[in-house]
Order: sequence, then C-alpha cells, then structure tokens
Amino acid sequence: MKYRALGRTGIKVTPYALGAMMFGAMGNPDHDESTRIIHRALEAGINFVDTADVYSGGESEVIVGKALKGRRDDIVLATKANFPMGEDPNHRGNSRRWLTRAVEDSLRRLQTDHIDLYQIHRPDPDTDIEETLSALTDLIQAGKIRAIGTSTFPASEIVEAQWVAERRGLARFRTEQPPYSIVNRVIEREVLPVTQRYGMGTLVWSPLAQGLLTGRIRKGQTNQTHRSASMPVHFEHDGKLEVVEQLVTLADQAGIRMTHLAMAFAVAHPGVTSALIGPRTMDQLDDLLAGAEVTLDDEILDRIDEIAPPGTEAGPNEVAYTPPAVLDPTLRRRPTRDRSAA
Repeated sequence: MKYRALGRTGIKVTPYALGAMMFGAMGNPDHDESTRIIHRALEAGINFVDTADVYSGGESEVIVGKALKGRRDDIVLATKANFPMGEDPNHRGNSRRWLTRAVEDSLRRLQTDHIDLYQIHRPDPDTDIEETLSALTDLIQAGKIRAIGTSTFPASEIVEAQWVAERRGLARFRTEQPPYSIVNRVIEREVLPVTQRYGMGTLVWSPLAQGLLTGRIRKGQTNQTHRSASMPVHFEHDGKLEVVEQLVTLADQAGIRMTHLAMAFAVAHPGVTSALIGPRTMDQLDDLLAGAEVTLDDEILDRIDEIAPPGTEAGPNEVAYTPPAVLDPTLRRRPTRDRSAA
C-alpha cells in the first residue's frame, strides 16, 4: 500500500488502518483467529493498528499486544482512553488522574513501552482541556506516548484545544478520528476543514456505517449482520436504507463491490489520512483488502453526491458524540422561577 503523512507528525501510515474493536468478547472472542487476522492485515501492507482500552474491557489491547510481538517496531500503534473502565467514577474521563493510570494499563496490555498515537476517545465536559493537555504533554516527555489525538470531537472543541496548546506551551492534538461514510458526511462541513487548517491527520471510523454499507442490509428485507442485531435502530432508518438501495444500483452499474465503493469513497477526500477497517472474520478482511486499489472517478463521485449530498447525513449516527445539552433537558431550560419571572 502507498503511505500518507499522519498530519505533521512525520509518521507515515497506510490509507487503510486496522481497527481492533471487533477483537475480543464484543466481536471475535477467539484470540488465535483474531491474531491471524491481524497478521494477515500486516502481511498485506497495513502498518497502522488502532484499538482502545474500552474495547471488550481491555481484551482487544491484549490480543493486539500478543499479535505484535516481534513486529512492534514496524507498526504504528494507536489506542484510546476516556470511556469507563469499571464502576469507579474516577476510572474514566480525561483527567490527569485517570489518563496517567490508563496509559500504564494500556502499555501493560499491549506489551510495549510506548504508544505511537494516544487518543482521547470522546470529550469530557467535566475536565478542563488544559488539564488533559498538560497530562498528555508530561506523558510525551516521559516517552510513554509519541503523539496525541482526539476522537469524535466537535470542530469547536478541536479549535479550542489548538488554542490552549499554543497559549500554554503544551503538546497539541495531531489527529482527529471522526465517523465518516457515504451516509454520514457531516464532518465535511466543519471538522475536515478544521483538521486541514491545523495540519492534523484524520482517521475516519465506520466507513461502512457499522456494516450498513456492506449491501447485506436492504430495504424490506430481514437480513441481519453481527452489528445490526445489537443496533437495530441504526439499521432500520428509512433514509439510510433508501440511500443504500441507490448505492447498490450504482455499485452494480460500476462493477464495484459495495464495500469497495464505500471504502474508496472514504479515502478519496483530501482531508482523510486513513480509514479504519474493523473486520471480525478473515473473510471480511479479505474482502476489504481486495478493494484496496479501487479508486472512484469523478462520474461516480458526482453520482454519490447526488444520492447523499456533501455535508449531510441520511440518518442519525447513534454511536457518535452527542453534547450534554442535547441529552439533558435541564441544560436547555432555565429554572422554573426564572421562566415565570420573565
């Protein structure tokens, strides 16, 4: 595979990155098979592996660590922290207290002495961004991590973090990992322009829309995938299914597999560095690798724009970040006394 610059870190990565979320109890519990999938991806030329502490409660990191023995120096290894790792309320979030512990836990599970890219998995409204950046800066200086990034941050918070880093003399986020697919193109409005402006690498997750763009989920059919069985609302949205129907026709006319069309679209944007593939089985990996050289011409990209207009989403992405004020109605309303006085 050809290499692309990971922002301005000086690190070179492949356009496809191996996402490890499906390795472990939440996907493929067979450690040996998961290891074989990882090795197959590396042998195909992928040099970038991305995981997170929360994936199967740390099991994914354990599998990745075992699989990379003897190969670690040739791989760009990324992981993430933020989501709860247990019942303790302090074993989560973006505080210095938790991140310094979370890094050590990840290093142990991954069986390595450093992490190439350490990402903050989601924003944490309870923690000042300066607190987070200060802790990450110290971890870089200690040699435990090489570069830092974010995942699924709103454009405004990406900008704020860049400003804080500059003003306080702290390490700055070098990458962002947002959701991006044909049915969810929202990041084209603000996130991608912001990451390009600040020279950040962009690693997009779910280019197959949690499996919706495999072509196996169709309008009026009851076919299920591993993901659709656990997230039915995501796959039953009429707007998304209508887009899928049109894309299936387009892929057939172009003589391209649906999965290859979706992946080629994701890596075609000049602001995208790599797209994460998250195979659960060897067959899924082989299918994705078979399309690694597929490129889309302007005619096909224009047709995709007609089916799913730039900057739009065909339906909500239930696993993306939702700001607190959207989730909690008390944050959108003045106290009753204030409203009555008005």
